[in-house]
Amino acid sequence: MSQAEQVREEARPLRRNPLWTLGILRSELTTTLRRWRTIALLGVLAAVPVLIGIAVRIETANGSSAGPGEGGAGPAFLSQVTNNGLFLVFASLAATLPVFLPMAVGVIAGDSVAGEANAGTLRYLLVAPAGRTRLLLAKYATTLAFCLIATLVVAASALAVGALLFPVGDVTTISGTRIGFGEGLFRAAVIAVAVAASLIGFAALGLFVSTLTNSGVAAMAATVGVLITVQIVDTIPQLHGIHPYLFPHYWLSFADLLRAPVYWDDLVKNLELQGLYAAVFGSAAWARFTAKDITA
Repeated sequence: MSQAEQVREEARPLRRNPLWTLGILRSELTTTLRRWRTIALLGVLAAVPVLIGIAVRIETANGSSAGPGEGGAGPAFLSQVTNNGLFLVFASLAATLPVFLPMAVGVIAGDSVAGEANAGTLRYLLVAPAGRTRLLLAKYATTLAFCLIATLVVAASALAVGALLFPVGDVTTISGTRIGFGEGLFRAAVIAVAVAASLIGFAALGLFVSTLTNSGVAAMAATVGVLITVQIVDTIPQLHGIHPYLFPHYWLSFADLLRAPVYWDDLVKNLELQGLYAAVFGSAAWARFTAKDITA
Protein backbone atom coordinates (compact mmCIF):
# COMPACT_ATOMS: atom_id res chain seq x y z
CA MET A 1 0.00 0.00 0.00
CA SER A 2 1.36 3.42 -0.97
CA GLN A 3 1.78 6.24 1.55
CA ALA A 4 -1.07 8.24 0.00
CA GLU A 5 -3.42 5.25 0.20
CA GLN A 6 -2.41 4.69 3.81
CA VAL A 7 -3.26 8.30 4.65
CA ARG A 8 -6.66 7.92 3.01
CA GLU A 9 -7.39 4.71 4.93
CA GLU A 10 -6.47 6.36 8.22
CA ALA A 11 -8.61 9.39 7.34
CA ARG A 12 -11.85 7.51 6.69
CA PRO A 13 -13.00 7.27 10.35
CA LEU A 14 -12.37 10.98 10.81
CA ARG A 15 -14.37 11.87 7.71
CA ARG A 16 -17.42 10.22 9.24
CA ASN A 17 -17.08 12.23 12.46
CA PRO A 18 -19.40 15.30 12.51
CA LEU A 19 -16.98 17.05 14.86
CA TRP A 20 -14.36 16.90 12.13
CA THR A 21 -16.72 18.84 9.84
CA LEU A 22 -17.12 21.49 12.52
CA GLY A 23 -13.36 21.55 12.87
CA ILE A 24 -12.92 22.25 9.16
CA LEU A 25 -15.48 25.06 9.31
CA ARG A 26 -13.88 26.55 12.41
CA SER A 27 -10.46 26.41 10.77
CA GLU A 28 -11.75 28.10 7.59
CA LEU A 29 -13.51 30.82 9.56
CA THR A 30 -10.48 31.49 11.74
CA THR A 31 -8.11 31.59 8.78
CA THR A 32 -10.35 33.93 6.78
CA LEU A 33 -11.13 36.36 9.59
CA ARG A 34 -7.50 36.61 10.69
CA ARG A 35 -6.23 37.67 7.28
CA TRP A 36 -5.18 41.30 7.02
CA ARG A 37 -7.14 41.58 3.78
CA THR A 38 -10.36 40.59 5.56
CA ILE A 39 -9.70 42.99 8.43
CA ALA A 40 -9.03 45.78 5.91
CA LEU A 41 -12.28 45.04 4.06
CA LEU A 42 -14.27 45.15 7.30
CA GLY A 43 -12.50 48.37 8.25
CA VAL A 44 -13.48 50.02 4.96
CA LEU A 45 -17.07 48.88 5.39
CA ALA A 46 -17.16 50.25 8.94
CA ALA A 47 -15.80 53.59 7.69
CA VAL A 48 -18.61 54.11 5.15
CA PRO A 49 -21.31 54.95 7.77
CA VAL A 50 -18.83 57.27 9.50
CA LEU A 51 -18.28 59.21 6.29
CA ILE A 52 -22.00 59.35 5.54
CA GLY A 53 -22.83 60.50 9.07
CA ILE A 54 -20.18 63.22 9.06
CA ALA A 55 -21.30 64.42 5.61
CA VAL A 56 -24.93 64.65 6.73
CA ARG A 57 -23.89 66.40 9.94
CA ILE A 58 -21.90 69.00 7.98
CA GLU A 59 -24.84 69.50 5.59
CA THR A 60 -27.11 70.05 8.59
CA ALA A 61 -24.69 72.50 10.17
CA ASN A 62 -24.61 74.47 6.93
CA GLY A 63 -28.38 74.68 6.94
CA SER A 64 -29.01 72.42 3.92
CA SER A 65 -30.18 68.85 3.60
CA ALA A 66 -30.03 66.98 0.32
CA GLY A 67 -32.27 63.97 0.20
CA PRO A 68 -32.52 61.31 -2.44
CA GLY A 69 -35.19 63.22 -4.23
CA GLU A 70 -33.08 66.36 -4.58
CA GLY A 71 -30.80 66.05 -7.56
CA GLY A 72 -30.51 62.34 -6.95
CA ALA A 73 -27.94 62.95 -4.23
CA GLY A 74 -27.65 60.54 -1.35
CA PRO A 75 -28.83 56.99 -0.85
CA ALA A 76 -32.33 56.09 0.23
CA PHE A 77 -33.37 57.22 3.76
CA LEU A 78 -30.63 59.86 3.82
CA SER A 79 -33.07 62.74 4.26
CA GLN A 80 -34.39 61.11 7.45
CA VAL A 81 -31.03 60.73 9.18
CA THR A 82 -31.05 64.22 10.74
CA ASN A 83 -34.39 63.46 12.43
CA ASN A 84 -33.45 60.00 13.66
CA GLY A 85 -29.95 58.52 13.80
CA LEU A 86 -31.38 55.02 13.38
CA PHE A 87 -32.00 55.86 9.73
CA LEU A 88 -28.24 56.00 9.24
CA VAL A 89 -28.34 52.19 9.47
CA PHE A 90 -30.79 51.98 6.58
CA ALA A 91 -28.98 54.64 4.57
CA SER A 92 -25.60 52.95 5.05
CA LEU A 93 -26.91 49.54 4.03
CA ALA A 94 -28.54 51.10 0.96
CA ALA A 95 -25.25 52.82 0.10
CA THR A 96 -22.99 49.79 0.58
CA LEU A 97 -25.20 47.04 -0.87
CA PRO A 98 -24.86 47.92 -4.57
CA VAL A 99 -21.04 48.10 -4.55
CA PHE A 100 -19.02 47.85 -1.34
CA LEU A 101 -20.63 44.81 0.29
CA PRO A 102 -20.74 42.61 -2.84
CA MET A 103 -17.19 43.62 -3.80
CA ALA A 104 -15.96 42.55 -0.37
CA VAL A 105 -17.86 39.27 -0.68
CA GLY A 106 -16.47 38.83 -4.19
CA VAL A 107 -12.92 39.12 -2.86
CA ILE A 108 -13.52 36.50 -0.16
CA ALA A 109 -15.45 34.10 -2.43
CA GLY A 110 -13.13 34.52 -5.40
CA ASP A 111 -10.05 33.76 -3.32
CA SER A 112 -11.58 30.87 -1.37
CA VAL A 113 -10.41 28.03 -3.66
CA ALA A 114 -8.15 29.78 -6.17
CA GLY A 115 -6.11 31.39 -3.41
CA GLU A 116 -5.43 28.02 -1.80
CA ALA A 117 -4.48 26.55 -5.18
CA ASN A 118 -2.15 29.44 -5.93
CA ALA A 119 -0.47 29.17 -2.53
CA GLY A 120 -0.06 25.41 -2.94
CA THR A 121 -2.03 24.60 0.22
CA LEU A 122 -5.09 23.12 -1.50
CA ARG A 123 -3.46 19.75 -2.13
CA TYR A 124 -2.48 19.48 1.54
CA LEU A 125 -6.01 20.32 2.66
CA LEU A 126 -7.33 17.48 0.51
CA VAL A 127 -4.68 15.03 1.69
CA ALA A 128 -5.96 15.71 5.19
CA PRO A 129 -9.28 14.02 6.06
CA ALA A 130 -11.44 16.79 4.68
CA GLY A 131 -12.93 15.54 1.42
CA ARG A 132 -13.66 17.81 -1.52
CA THR A 133 -17.39 18.17 -0.94
CA ARG A 134 -16.98 18.87 2.75
CA LEU A 135 -14.17 21.34 2.15
CA LEU A 136 -16.18 23.17 -0.51
CA LEU A 137 -19.20 23.39 1.79
CA ALA A 138 -16.98 24.75 4.56
CA LYS A 139 -15.62 27.42 2.24
CA TYR A 140 -19.11 28.40 1.11
CA ALA A 141 -20.34 28.52 4.71
CA THR A 142 -17.35 30.70 5.58
CA THR A 143 -18.23 33.08 2.74
CA LEU A 144 -21.84 33.25 3.96
CA ALA A 145 -20.60 33.94 7.48
CA PHE A 146 -18.53 36.79 6.09
CA CYS A 147 -21.66 38.15 4.34
CA LEU A 148 -23.42 38.32 7.70
CA ILE A 149 -20.41 39.68 9.59
CA ALA A 150 -19.77 42.37 6.99
CA THR A 151 -23.42 43.45 7.01
CA LEU A 152 -23.52 43.58 10.81
CA VAL A 153 -20.30 45.62 10.86
CA VAL A 154 -21.93 48.23 8.60
CA ALA A 155 -25.12 48.23 10.70
CA ALA A 156 -23.28 48.43 14.04
CA SER A 157 -21.01 51.24 12.84
CA ALA A 158 -23.99 53.16 11.47
CA LEU A 159 -25.96 52.70 14.69
CA ALA A 160 -23.07 53.96 16.83
CA VAL A 161 -22.40 56.97 14.57
CA GLY A 162 -26.11 57.74 14.22
CA ALA A 163 -26.64 57.71 17.99
CA LEU A 164 -23.56 59.88 18.49
CA LEU A 165 -24.32 62.56 15.90
CA PHE A 166 -28.13 62.64 15.72
CA PRO A 167 -31.14 62.17 17.98
CA VAL A 168 -32.74 58.74 18.15
CA GLY A 169 -36.30 57.84 18.98
CA ASP A 170 -39.51 56.59 17.42
CA VAL A 171 -39.26 55.64 13.75
CA THR A 172 -41.58 56.90 11.04
CA THR A 173 -42.05 54.10 8.51
CA ILE A 174 -42.26 54.54 4.76
CA SER A 175 -46.02 54.12 5.11
CA GLY A 176 -46.19 57.14 7.41
CA THR A 177 -46.96 55.29 10.64
CA ARG A 178 -44.79 55.54 13.74
CA ILE A 179 -43.22 52.63 15.60
CA GLY A 180 -41.25 52.60 18.82
CA PHE A 181 -37.46 52.77 18.93
CA GLY A 182 -37.29 49.17 20.15
CA GLU A 183 -39.27 47.89 17.20
CA GLY A 184 -37.26 50.11 14.87
CA LEU A 185 -34.06 48.61 16.25
CA PHE A 186 -35.48 45.12 15.75
CA ARG A 187 -36.39 45.93 12.14
CA ALA A 188 -32.89 47.26 11.60
CA ALA A 189 -31.49 43.89 12.73
CA VAL A 190 -33.91 42.02 10.45
CA ILE A 191 -32.93 44.30 7.55
CA ALA A 192 -29.24 43.54 8.17
CA VAL A 193 -29.98 39.81 7.97
CA ALA A 194 -32.05 40.36 4.81
CA VAL A 195 -29.16 42.25 3.20
CA ALA A 196 -26.77 39.42 4.09
CA ALA A 197 -29.22 36.89 2.61
CA SER A 198 -29.31 38.96 -0.59
CA LEU A 199 -25.65 38.06 -1.17
CA ILE A 200 -25.87 34.26 -0.98
CA GLY A 201 -26.40 33.86 -4.73
CA PHE A 202 -23.46 36.12 -5.57
CA ALA A 203 -21.32 34.25 -3.03
CA ALA A 204 -22.07 30.96 -4.82
CA LEU A 205 -21.19 32.56 -8.15
CA GLY A 206 -17.89 33.77 -6.73
CA LEU A 207 -17.14 30.32 -5.35
CA PHE A 208 -17.76 28.80 -8.78
CA VAL A 209 -15.44 31.32 -10.44
CA SER A 210 -12.83 30.47 -7.83
CA THR A 211 -12.85 26.81 -8.90
CA LEU A 212 -12.10 27.74 -12.52
CA THR A 213 -8.60 29.10 -11.98
CA ASN A 214 -5.54 28.70 -9.79
CA SER A 215 -5.00 32.45 -9.54
CA GLY A 216 -6.68 34.15 -6.61
CA VAL A 217 -6.25 37.60 -8.16
CA ALA A 218 -7.83 36.46 -11.43
CA ALA A 219 -10.77 34.88 -9.58
CA MET A 220 -11.39 38.00 -7.51
CA ALA A 221 -11.15 40.26 -10.58
CA ALA A 222 -13.49 38.04 -12.59
CA THR A 223 -16.04 37.90 -9.79
CA VAL A 224 -16.06 41.67 -9.34
CA GLY A 225 -16.18 42.06 -13.14
CA VAL A 226 -19.31 39.90 -13.31
CA LEU A 227 -20.86 42.00 -10.55
CA ILE A 228 -20.23 45.27 -12.39
CA THR A 229 -21.42 43.86 -15.73
CA VAL A 230 -24.67 42.50 -14.30
CA GLN A 231 -25.41 45.74 -12.48
CA ILE A 232 -24.90 47.70 -15.71
CA VAL A 233 -27.23 45.34 -17.55
CA ASP A 234 -29.79 45.82 -14.77
CA THR A 235 -29.92 49.55 -15.56
CA ILE A 236 -30.47 49.26 -19.32
CA PRO A 237 -34.20 49.84 -20.03
CA GLN A 238 -34.11 47.92 -23.32
CA LEU A 239 -33.20 44.75 -21.39
CA HIS A 240 -36.01 45.04 -18.85
CA GLY A 241 -37.24 41.56 -19.76
CA ILE A 242 -34.25 39.88 -18.11
CA HIS A 243 -33.93 42.25 -15.14
CA PRO A 244 -36.04 40.12 -12.76
CA TYR A 245 -33.62 37.22 -13.31
CA LEU A 246 -30.47 39.17 -12.40
CA PHE A 247 -29.19 38.54 -8.88
CA PRO A 248 -28.95 42.24 -7.81
CA HIS A 249 -32.39 43.22 -9.14
CA TYR A 250 -34.24 42.87 -5.82
CA TRP A 251 -31.37 43.80 -3.52
CA LEU A 252 -32.99 47.03 -2.31
CA SER A 253 -36.26 45.25 -1.52
CA PHE A 254 -35.17 45.31 2.14
CA ALA A 255 -36.75 48.78 2.28
CA ASP A 256 -40.15 47.06 2.28
CA LEU A 257 -39.38 45.90 5.82
CA LEU A 258 -39.89 49.52 6.87
CA ARG A 259 -43.47 49.56 5.67
CA ALA A 260 -46.55 48.95 7.80
CA PRO A 261 -47.67 46.38 6.94
CA VAL A 262 -44.53 44.87 5.44
CA TYR A 263 -44.60 44.26 1.68
CA TRP A 264 -43.37 40.70 1.20
CA ASP A 265 -43.62 40.26 -2.58
CA ASP A 266 -40.20 41.58 -3.62
CA LEU A 267 -38.56 40.24 -0.46
CA VAL A 268 -39.75 36.72 -1.26
CA LYS A 269 -38.75 37.08 -4.91
CA ASN A 270 -35.28 38.17 -3.81
CA LEU A 271 -34.84 35.14 -1.53
CA GLU A 272 -36.14 32.79 -4.22
CA LEU A 273 -33.76 34.27 -6.79
CA GLN A 274 -30.80 34.04 -4.42
CA GLY A 275 -31.67 30.44 -3.65
CA LEU A 276 -31.81 29.65 -7.36
CA TYR A 277 -28.40 31.21 -8.00
CA ALA A 278 -26.97 29.41 -4.97
CA ALA A 279 -28.31 26.07 -6.22
CA VAL A 280 -27.12 26.53 -9.81
CA PHE A 281 -23.66 27.96 -9.15
CA GLY A 282 -23.17 25.88 -6.02
CA SER A 283 -23.77 22.73 -8.05
CA ALA A 284 -21.47 24.00 -10.80
CA ALA A 285 -18.76 24.73 -8.23
CA TRP A 286 -19.14 21.24 -6.76
CA ALA A 287 -18.97 19.60 -10.20
CA ARG A 288 -15.87 21.58 -11.10
CA PHE A 289 -14.11 21.19 -7.75
CA THR A 290 -14.66 17.45 -7.42
CA ALA A 291 -13.10 16.97 -10.87
CA LYS A 292 -10.35 19.57 -10.40
CA ASP A 293 -6.75 18.44 -10.83
CA ILE A 294 -4.91 19.66 -7.75
CA THR A 295 -1.65 17.88 -8.44
CA ALA A 296 -0.41 20.50 -10.92
